[in-house]
Amino acid sequence: MKNNAGVAASATPYPQAMPLFNITDLSEKLSTGQRLLGIDPGAKTAGLALSDVMLMVASPYGVLKREKLSVMARKIVEIASEQDVGALVVGLPLSMDGGFGPAAQAARDWAQALSDQIGIAAVLWDERFSSSVVNRTIIGEADLSRKRRGEIVDKMAAAYMLQGVLDYLSMQRSRHSQSFEE
Repeated sequence: MKNNAGVAASATPYPQAMPLFNITDLSEKLSTGQRLLGIDPGAKTAGLALSDVMLMVASPYGVLKREKLSVMARKIVEIASEQDVGALVVGLPLSMDGGFGPAAQAARDWAQALSDQIGIAAVLWDERFSSSVVNRTIIGEADLSRKRRGEIVDKMAAAYMLQGVLDYLSMQRSRHSQSFEE
């Protein structure tokens, strides 16, 4: 399998660490038609979501059981290769006051290690409210059992988080095009 740079991807660390990119630099990292893969890493599973190729809509994709990083990395490389993923968006669980606590540090370290192993650029995005919003929506609007809700919350939370990134990028593109019109 090859990563987005056309290099054979493996689950072994690359000699040079890939930096975690700033969200404003994300568009520069993507080739036309590439997708974003949203990952909401939880304690037991990681929810996955994919953008469309126009970077307008995020859709739930699935969940991965939390396992050793090398095992998860192989699975994510497969998805990235099949779906032409150009970058990862990893959920950052900031504290409710916006602080950077132990959970956020663990997510950042995990995202960095994953990016290094698979050679795909990653950005972090605040996902503090994604699971609670999804849970409220599912409880309030969908008549699902607790068991069924648990099966879909992680991938829906990943889609909610990724949609926030896509909306932000759309706003940036809009501002950029307006500055050229003036």
